[in-house]
Amino acid sequence: MSEDRRKLLAGAAGAAVGALHPTVWAAGSDKPEKEEVRIGFIPLTDCASVVMAAVLGFDKKYGIKIIPTKEASWAGVRDKLVNGELDMAHVLYGLIYGVHLGIAGPKKDMAVLMTLNNNGQAITLSKKLADKGAIDGASLAKLMAAEKREYTFAQTFPTGTHAMWLNYWLAAHGVNPVRDAKVITVPPPQMVANMRVGNMDGYCVGEPWNHRAIMDGIGITAVTTQDVWKDHPEKVLGTTGEFAKKYPNTARAVIMAVLEAGRWIDAGLQNKLKMADVIADKAYVNTGVDAINQRILGRYQNGLGKTWDDPNHMKFFNDGAVTFPYLSDGMWFLTQHKRWGLLKEHPDYLGVARQINQIELYKQAAAQLNISVPKEPMRSSKFIDGLVWDGKDPAKYADAFKVKA
Repeated sequence: MSEDRRKLLAGAAGAAVGALHPTVWAAGSDKPEKEEVRIGFIPLTDCASVVMAAVLGFDKKYGIKIIPTKEASWAGVRDKLVNGELDMAHVLYGLIYGVHLGIAGPKKDMAVLMTLNNNGQAITLSKKLADKGAIDGASLAKLMAAEKREYTFAQTFPTGTHAMWLNYWLAAHGVNPVRDAKVITVPPPQMVANMRVGNMDGYCVGEPWNHRAIMDGIGITAVTTQDVWKDHPEKVLGTTGEFAKKYPNTARAVIMAVLEAGRWIDAGLQNKLKMADVIADKAYVNTGVDAINQRILGRYQNGLGKTWDDPNHMKFFNDGAVTFPYLSDGMWFLTQHKRWGLLKEHPDYLGVARQINQIELYKQAAAQLNISVPKEPMRSSKFIDGLVWDGKDPAKYADAFKVKA
């Protein structure tokens, strides 16, 4: 990106930055302990609030410098977080919980500082399947029952969000992802290329890699993840438990900068389009801006001629409703890890969520920005199969599924 363009974009945020009072956290005993913060990200639309916090200079306001670091895979993000090469990351909710419990990688105490976005992922089926009539969950299940062959689906990390959305959706239509299909792990930016050469029948990933498959004529959108769980949590700002304890002022400063960036993105059409223009750059997502800008505005097409406006598209702030790290959200991923055999025994669901989700740090940051926080750290959600999750009896919930490992 040219320096002129960067200055222009920074100017666009100037009014937003200048209008707010300087924060008390930037001086005295609340000064950030570590001023340069390396934050890993994967090339996905939902890295936007981390990237824009740096590009628009929200970080400087809180006495820090965010250095966004582009990573190749979620396994790479995991390893660099664990060994300290990265201070924080734009990361899958379930990856943080998996590392904390020692599943799908080394065991290390982890922390969720905030939720970065909700909604806005999808499940793509290959055009070849669509041509045979598989265009949604019910028709896919019917085709799989008729065609006795091995079906391959891809997700992005074994304990991550996309694996859980894919599993949940297949199971809701009577397909057991453990027994009835082969499920592989593919990094998000490689999904389209792998589908193009026939390596999978379908995949679950974040944008823009679902819309890109439609643009390239190789896939269709079978379901959006907001239709699996409306307003589901997706990526989080993750770090190690050690970092959150050692550098609480730094953590709080980053939360505030990213909160402001999310608020800026969600403030209107022009900001969303500017954001799409920035993150399409090869330093970030490396795709055409037209692969990004439609779905962030809720303008959807399925690749088969159907178009719709979705009010539950990807959001980064939504008056603070998106960003609060609900305990029940983290607990839900544990119920699915248990359901699919990643956890052999029931964990202490609430205890683990309380260890990981840094609600006090988040509340302090939100208070500085006059962002309201929910009264309760638990919430109730209804899923695509009609089941309700409220966090009250996680073991019973996890055991009650008919389709499981």
